[in-house]
Amino acid sequence: MRPRTLRTVLAALTASLAAAGCLTAAGPAAAQGRHPAANACSPAVSLTGFTDALDETTYDGTYVGNLSALAPGRRGSVAALSDRSSLFRLDARTLEPLGVIPLADENGAALDAEGLVADRDGTHLVSSETEPSVRRYSRTGELLGRLPVPDDLRTAPDGRARVNGSFEGLTLLPGGRTLLASMEYPLAGDPADLVRFQTWQRTRHGDFRLGARYAYRTDPGLGVSEVTATPDGRLLVLERGFTSGVGNTVRLHLADRPGRGTVLHKRLLADLADCPSLGATAEQPQPNPLLDNFEGMAVTGRSRGRLEVLVVSDDNRNDVQTTRFLRLRVRA
Repeated sequence: MRPRTLRTVLAALTASLAAAGCLTAAGPAAAQGRHPAANACSPAVSLTGFTDALDETTYDGTYVGNLSALAPGRRGSVAALSDRSSLFRLDARTLEPLGVIPLADENGAALDAEGLVADRDGTHLVSSETEPSVRRYSRTGELLGRLPVPDDLRTAPDGRARVNGSFEGLTLLPGGRTLLASMEYPLAGDPADLVRFQTWQRTRHGDFRLGARYAYRTDPGLGVSEVTATPDGRLLVLERGFTSGVGNTVRLHLADRPGRGTVLHKRLLADLADCPSLGATAEQPQPNPLLDNFEGMAVTGRSRGRLEVLVVSDDNRNDVQTTRFLRLRVRA
């Protein structure tokens, strides 16, 4: 399918978001399965809407897709990171693209960019699973430096990480002193359900030094596609898997605040297959047509005692996948 330009979808975008304050409005809760509350995915999570309006679009000549990470931005914006080395600025209310800058490594090459943090000084920290690495960029996309990475977390054969299975998530804990990166899959030699979370501590000079490492156990067959800190320092963890002919599994968990032991315990908040579909459609088999390859997540605010969480899927520029945003309300 040929990508649409942003102008051709702006009217559709505005209309589809207005009814629910950004996203497609949720329908009646009747016949939504075992969670009777309106638009509930579980007792802890409800879906307030979704939009596909940016699917197959371009902005300023750049494809708006392959989105792997989100982060709250400044002045009512959200940063959205493409794993094809583009950083978009979106309007937080409408999700309309407002700007885009290219990112590159030290040699000018594109990144397999997967994790994103918008730091307090306006710079961005970006993780790539190529080496893996964490780099810092200026507001205009200039490379400012990179953080140290333990040798064993490097991609094989230099380390124990599998190719395309390392730094998938990145988040800054409240207070801004602890940065955390989540591995997507286990290291060679580790149990099949154990992934590593690496931290860095900010020094008084503003750079980061290596910190503690934590173990996190995934559900069978799933990897960690994103992690983001809650205001009290606990972690929202998105686990994801895919089975050909069946579709995606996407589960949202709440994990311990790092620092209380070396193992981060978790509890399930919701399996997104249990969310109401709200009329969503899928181009391939899915347990719920709402599901797709969800990779990016950010806490964007609070409402009535619950966290407002924005989630986005990575379409891999594949005709059977969709760039889809979900708005969740989470009681953590």
